[in-house]
Amino acid sequence: METIPRLHRYPHEHEEVNMVAITIKDVAALAGVSVATASRVLSGSPATSPEARAGVAAAAAQLDYRPNAQARALRSTHTESIGLLVSDVRNPFFADLAHTVEQAALAAGYVTLLGNANERKEQQDRYLDTLISRRVDGIVVAPLGDGSGSIRSLIERKIPTVFVDRTVNGLDVPSVTTDSETGIRQAVAHLAAAGHTRIGYISGPQAISTGRDRFAAFTRAVAEFGLSQDPELVYFGDFQAASGSAGVHALLELRQPPTALLAADSPMAVGAIAILHKRGLRIGRDVALIAFDDIEWFALLDPALSVISHSVEDMGRIAVKMLLEVIGGGTPESVVLPSELIIRASSSAPISGMPDSPAAVSPASGPSPRKN
Repeated sequence: METIPRLHRYPHEHEEVNMVAITIKDVAALAGVSVATASRVLSGSPATSPEARAGVAAAAAQLDYRPNAQARALRSTHTESIGLLVSDVRNPFFADLAHTVEQAALAAGYVTLLGNANERKEQQDRYLDTLISRRVDGIVVAPLGDGSGSIRSLIERKIPTVFVDRTVNGLDVPSVTTDSETGIRQAVAHLAAAGHTRIGYISGPQAISTGRDRFAAFTRAVAEFGLSQDPELVYFGDFQAASGSAGVHALLELRQPPTALLAADSPMAVGAIAILHKRGLRIGRDVALIAFDDIEWFALLDPALSVISHSVEDMGRIAVKMLLEVIGGGTPESVVLPSELIIRASSSAPISGMPDSPAAVSPASGPSPRKN
């Protein structure tokens, strides 16, 4: 086996060592080459001999040398890293989004730095400030708030940015979002066809674009199908499980409680399920339930949960593709993905105590709901 010329003696594996930082000078000395040659080899330059490349690679491995990423960033306009800021990492939708973004970025030669805003603007700003200071090449973000604070700083600094799942009014940033209208309209039509006239809606916050858009879609749908527009049937939550529980509790305490519930995201649906079970109500028989977002294990519940589905995989993959275009100086168009109702047992039975409704309403237009 070929050995590397040693200009300095380094301790054996079991000898005590002083934990000092290994520099490129140490690598060059161990390999028997100049610092300039070692630098060219480690930066991937082809203008080096095979012997030099082999020697430097072996020396770097023996010394466990790691290039100083911050120093490299100062010498380069690229760090081969992107930032991803999700609004709540506990939300299975955003967990799946993070995995998709990470894998798509890795395939393109980038690593992903993940931040969790926890649905709090101050936490969002802290993570964005950190990502900016780390000199990431671009950021994918599910934004909170009105575009002030660190979101505004991203735009002013011209840091390549793509919004995902959510947008901010007044900011011209390419985005990948979902058309909630079709899926929510299908859900309301499906519940109306089963005889429900009072549908309780657990809404997301109106300070967030998805909260506003989904609530507006629900409002239009219940009006279209002639269902109750009682404002007490809407509970405004925060896209987290506790507000789903609180919403179900408040709605079921009404003098005329709803016979069906629609939760505007998966964590609030989880909270709703917990309270319904606690109260001894049978989902799909005593009360119908539909959730926005198709989480894998929703289909495994008993009864399986009806959902409004949209593709998180497409969303993450397209977001990375768009971000790389922006990093490269392009101006991609925003993308809006479809949504679709998937009917399962939690909403498929007619309203309790009613025969098949003679006034069953079906979606008049758009894609037909799927049954799964």
